[in-house]
Amino acid sequence: TTWLSDVDEVDGAAEKWKQLARQLKDDLSNIILMSEEDLQVLIDVPHSDLAEELAQSQTKIQALQNTLQQVLDRREEERQSKQLLELYLEALKNEGSILSKVAESETVPGKEMDVVDTGTSSTGTSAKTALSDHLLAVLKGKPVPELCLDSQDLELVVKEDTQALAAALSWDKQKAEALQQACDQELSKRLQQVQTLHSLRSTSKGKKTLPWGDWLSSKRKK
Repeated sequence: TTWLSDVDEVDGAAEKWKQLARQLKDDLSNIILMSEEDLQVLIDVPHSDLAEELAQSQTKIQALQNTLQQVLDRREEERQSKQLLELYLEALKNEGSILSKVAESETVPGKEMDVVDTGTSSTGTSAKTALSDHLLAVLKGKPVPELCLDSQDLELVVKEDTQALAAALSWDKQKAEALQQACDQELSKRLQQVQTLHSLRSTSKGKKTLPWGDWLSSKRKK
């Protein structure tokens, strides 16, 4: 049965990239809405297979896969920038907290232990999340998780009950709210990029779809 499961896995992987390819065939701007995992799947498909599926030349497919890689690279650069900013802000927060506690201990003796730690407060709710285990694992385990997700998952996180999300991730409500805000901002940014590309399309000689060459060149300029 092992070889049968291996065959099923290969068939599943083939079906996955073909589904993603069809999304691009319908609208190339779907690239912007894809998850990092989906982008990598399309990058790993041989040029010839993807060219056949999309009915495009291998030259155009190579340009497409280069664009996919650039989108991935930009997300990674953005992730690193956000991580550095978070570290900086955390350092400032810790420094401010230490100075605050020192000042408080000097002005009000005996009150050092009265500082309330809201960072580990319990959500105190039995609310259940509708998010999948895989999505929760990404949210909890990936740095800057909003960059990993596709637009549908981003929307699910944004619409999720904050208390339920906090409980599912074992976070405090404030941290869960911050995650939802980050997902909302990322979703809005991607939708704005898609809208911009659709505007380019509408001015491209009235054609229904933006020509591949024009789309790829406009994407690389961004």
